[in-house]
Amino acid sequence: MEFHRVLAGDERRIGRGVLAILLLLGGMLVLGFLVSQGAALVDQQLGRTNPTWGGTDVTPVYQAGNMLSLALLVPWSAIIHRWLYRVPAASLHSVSSRFRFEVLGRAVVLVTPLWVLVVVTSTAVPDQVPWSPADLVTMFALTIILTPLQSAGEEYGLRGLVFRVAGSWSRGPRAGLVVGVLVSSVVFVGLHLSSDPWRNLYYLAPAVSFAIITWRTGGLEVAVAVHALNNTLLFLFDTLMHSDFPSLQERSTGGDALLLVPTGALAVITAAVWWRTRRSGPLLTPGPGSFSRAGRPPRGRRSLAPAGRWRRPGRGPHPGCAAGRC
Repeated sequence: MEFHRVLAGDERRIGRGVLAILLLLGGMLVLGFLVSQGAALVDQQLGRTNPTWGGTDVTPVYQAGNMLSLALLVPWSAIIHRWLYRVPAASLHSVSSRFRFEVLGRAVVLVTPLWVLVVVTSTAVPDQVPWSPADLVTMFALTIILTPLQSAGEEYGLRGLVFRVAGSWSRGPRAGLVVGVLVSSVVFVGLHLSSDPWRNLYYLAPAVSFAIITWRTGGLEVAVAVHALNNTLLFLFDTLMHSDFPSLQERSTGGDALLLVPTGALAVITAAVWWRTRRSGPLLTPGPGSFSRAGRPPRGRRSLAPAGRWRRPGRGPHPGCAAGRC
């Protein structure tokens, strides 16, 4: 079964899917509020006022709060996935029900040189403001540590949960793919919505590309790698240039044809993934076998099926598989 069809069954359960998306977005707002308030309190104790409480100090604590709140979408998406659909949270990683670090590592090695070139050629020199050495070093360290987690949070929420939920709304896998890509992309662009058409294209390109890459590779690892590389390299560039972060967060203007550079690079990466999987097609869940409805391996001896799949001794596939929910 393809990644986006894991939640598909005899019933389309559109209402449940809409609830899952609303819970994801609501959790994003609540987590963002709680973490940002905590970060503002910490900054106040340090004698600074960040934008959460009406100040102008874009501090390392403020940036860490923003990134951490999005990183928390990883466990929140897994909770929604497990609670509403009774499917093991581990299956959100990939069709192998594990995070494939070897896939992530290959993607990082292959994409990093290309994305360094993309950032260098497409990023204009921003407005500069004075930074203290302590802020510069702290922001640099936080960017390397937290930005990949922030990117993973967005991928697990959008290309994991939303893509999979919407992909289950149709009867067939191809229609499900179209619906999944469309809905996850609309939600992603909506969260980054800008009045500038160049910026909207800039957000639409990764939304579509990452969904297709997730479908073809059977997991989130490559999408997480590319997303993390993009955000990390951009944040490092802006930090080293002593950028004025509030002006960078202004989404109503500032887009231009330079944004076609990362858009084109994403198209190249997506085409490369498609070409690499042209013979095998999209990676599928191992089978036969499934998890029980409670999300635990059925009792009995473990089969020799690939990791994450179980069989009941002396029986065929779990009834959920026959209904398309394995």
